[in-house]
Amino acid sequence: MSSVISALLGGVYIPKMARVRQRFPRPQIKPEAIPETIFQLLEEDKFSEKIQPGMSVCITAGSRGIANIALITRTLVEYCIKRGAKPFIVPAMGSHGGALAEGQREILAALGITEETMGCPIRATMETVKVGETEEGHSVRIDKYAAAADAIIVSCRIKPHTGFRGPYESGIMKMMAIGLGKQEGAEACHGVGAKHMARMVPMFGRVIRDNAPIAFALATIENAYDETAKLIALTPDEFDEMEPVYLKEAFANMPRLLFDSCDLLIVDWIGKNISGDGMDPNVTGAFGTPYASGGIDAKRICALRLTEESHHSAVGMGLADAISKKLWEQVDLDVTYPNAITSTVLEPVKIPPIMENDRLAIQLCLHTANEMDRNAPRIIRISNTLSLEHIMVSEAMLEEAKRHSDITIEGVPEELQFDEEGNLL
Repeated sequence: MSSVISALLGGVYIPKMARVRQRFPRPQIKPEAIPETIFQLLEEDKFSEKIQPGMSVCITAGSRGIANIALITRTLVEYCIKRGAKPFIVPAMGSHGGALAEGQREILAALGITEETMGCPIRATMETVKVGETEEGHSVRIDKYAAAADAIIVSCRIKPHTGFRGPYESGIMKMMAIGLGKQEGAEACHGVGAKHMARMVPMFGRVIRDNAPIAFALATIENAYDETAKLIALTPDEFDEMEPVYLKEAFANMPRLLFDSCDLLIVDWIGKNISGDGMDPNVTGAFGTPYASGGIDAKRICALRLTEESHHSAVGMGLADAISKKLWEQVDLDVTYPNAITSTVLEPVKIPPIMENDRLAIQLCLHTANEMDRNAPRIIRISNTLSLEHIMVSEAMLEEAKRHSDITIEGVPEELQFDEEGNLL
């Protein structure tokens, strides 16, 4: 970084920060109880009759960092084997993994889902077959292996989407329409724009539900601590009515920042394993489209690192106002851009100012944030948008923190510690 930039920003004041703890409701199914819970749910005839001896059964596995995803997937495999069926897994993640079959297989492996750990084949392809058309004339396609199976189990998480609002956001309908639809399905849904996603997702999902061998769905809702809060089993004829109900429950369990606003939000880590947008806009308030809202009102956001599990996909960097050189060095644009091209939403992959180190990224954001007290900036620092129990806030926010019944101050204000290269320790 040039001495000019350092001279312009080097004197920007960075206040002391204190550690605080946020508390949220914590309904939870302990990991050791998950297999028994799944087997109990699927004991009902309406589920068990769909999985018969000798049937080939496709189990979907997505790309999100779903809590206990490997355990849940393995349990579904064991359930099918116990029923005498022949299960296999398909990556159901639209265009993720660089829109390549091997890239999607690598994402599953990073989540702990391999043929060895699951005890069944993983069939990865980007090839799809047509299963029907929507009432608007759209061709609806799904993974060719899934289409050829005798039964499909839709395994997913129900949660708020990062780019649109509607009765069906991220969940069962989306897993069918975009996950099983692979790159072609994702592009068909996204191609009309985020404004219409609330209509497109259930429209495509219903065609797949009615024309593909969907046996049932097993969906998870998570609590604010990135833990499994609830497991839900639904038959296809229950999808329409019940998914919107569980979406409202998922909204209520989302982690969030218990402050209305700040001058600067520092995000240590972004990545596709954390959120489809790298850092969840439902937390940061920085959305890639105008069709969703929520989160904190932050004047500036800086992002400092890219997770290894993101496999060099830096979707989300464009929602920051500055990034560090350390993050930029991990970016592979060939992996980052396909998701944006498919979704037609470019904001999350735009390249913000790249600062030589963390200190300058923070100082750039503070220098360019207007209408604030520069002697007492309001700063929040988080590890990532999934982990919001323990965070840091600047001295100027401590009085507000003290007044909140669900916030506990855990430490005294201290200077942020940087190494000799100017990066946070």
